[in-house]
Amino acid sequence: MDHHLLDLAHASIEGASDGRISITDAKKLFAAVKDGNVFTEVERDTVDHILATFNWTEKAKDWFLNELHAWRKGEQVK
Repeated sequence: MDHHLLDLAHASIEGASDGRISITDAKKLFAAVKDGNVFTEVERDTVDHILATFNWTEKAKDWFLNELHAWRKGEQVK
């Protein structure tokens, strides 16, 4: 697991009034995922874990998945 991504996810829900990952948090997570411009297997596994076990707002999860898909599509072309 990527501990930086997990730390960001945990920080996102701590102190949040509803305990969900917001769109602002999703943007921070996405920036951390693409920081090396490569989506590693460890990052992939960690993102899968975060998506499956953390509560997200619908808007945040939709945005994150759309951005991730678009970025991955572009990465595969390169």
